[in-house]
Amino acid sequence: MDHKKESIRNLAKEAALMPQEELLAISNRTHHLVIGIPKETYFQERRVALVPESVGLLVANGHEVIVESNAGKESNFQDHDYSEAGARIVYSAEEVFKADIILKVAPPSESEITLMPGRQTLISAIHLPIQKSEHFRLLQSKKITAIAWDFIKDETGIFPVVRAMGEIAGNTSVLIAAEYLSHTHNGQGLMFGGISGVKPTEVVIIGAGTVAEFAARAALGLGASVKIFDNSIYRLRRIQNDLGVRLWTSTIQPSELAAALASADVAIGAIHTSKNRTPVVVSEDMVSNMKYGSVIVDISIDQGGCFETSRVTTHDKPTFKEHGVVHYCVPNIASRVSRTASYALSNIFAPILLSMGDEGGITNLVKHQEGFQHGVYMYNGVITHEGVAAMFDLSWKPLKLLIAAF
Repeated sequence: MDHKKESIRNLAKEAALMPQEELLAISNRTHHLVIGIPKETYFQERRVALVPESVGLLVANGHEVIVESNAGKESNFQDHDYSEAGARIVYSAEEVFKADIILKVAPPSESEITLMPGRQTLISAIHLPIQKSEHFRLLQSKKITAIAWDFIKDETGIFPVVRAMGEIAGNTSVLIAAEYLSHTHNGQGLMFGGISGVKPTEVVIIGAGTVAEFAARAALGLGASVKIFDNSIYRLRRIQNDLGVRLWTSTIQPSELAAALASADVAIGAIHTSKNRTPVVVSEDMVSNMKYGSVIVDISIDQGGCFETSRVTTHDKPTFKEHGVVHYCVPNIASRVSRTASYALSNIFAPILLSMGDEGGITNLVKHQEGFQHGVYMYNGVITHEGVAAMFDLSWKPLKLLIAAF
């Protein structure tokens, strides 16, 4: 009997030395997040980063969400919608910018950065063409970890937020063109598209990316005749395959483009570039030869515009006429349909935040998700994006080197 008791004691000792269940390790990694949603102050920015439904999801998973009063007003979300979802409503920007994680649509202004106590996480757009080196130096002084949502990739290598906003811009550009062709806005009195026995509306789209694809989908769905120009044969082939119909496509040959524009009712500029400014591919002479009352929607105005006659307009005064052609050149078209755009953003941000909590915080998420890692351009105050550093003459270090120390 004593021998059996001794054997049992030895087994118990061995069991005590065995590793603990993995579930304990996983639960220890779960991290309580405090997320701040400030009211957007950037010019014409009407979107909000999280809708009430997503706030409710985060709160139900044990996280705290602080929302500045009226943050969702421009997207028709009221404070009580957020409070009923479990958010804490605050009435000063100072209070919301104290949160561990600041989630914004537009990049913070310098005055907003000064409200941050430091060593926080910022998730927002980066808007490189409008930034100055002082913006990044101020973030550095606060030891901020900054993620650009326009740099984040998903599992397939796609930029999900950029694509979602591109889909919205493409669809909306066609709806805008339809408005300005009608008599409601002193247009030609044309119905966008066409009916049996009537010549269809002719649409020229310059560019063959996501914006162009969804502009083409909308235009074709309404019965328009569509021509697409781009300097990449690969993109032209891809858009034709994705749309599943035979389209008139061409590289950007000035004579071909001028001829297409001369007969077009609508021209949509949908060129995107990784550089500071989009190239101007439509000259003033080409615009002057377009039909009187035709419509230009220059979505590329966010990066300077691809029509020589384009100049920035606002949502309050969205159009002007040049050579008898209506120009719609409002930056950030997605803010025109801010509620839809806010849902699109929230559908991407909420899962990222949930993953951040499950992974135990920002550092572990950066380590384990390469797509999210791609969005990080500053880590604890150190620039980690070579392109950003080169553009503003700042020093940088590889992110993988920095996170290896943690």
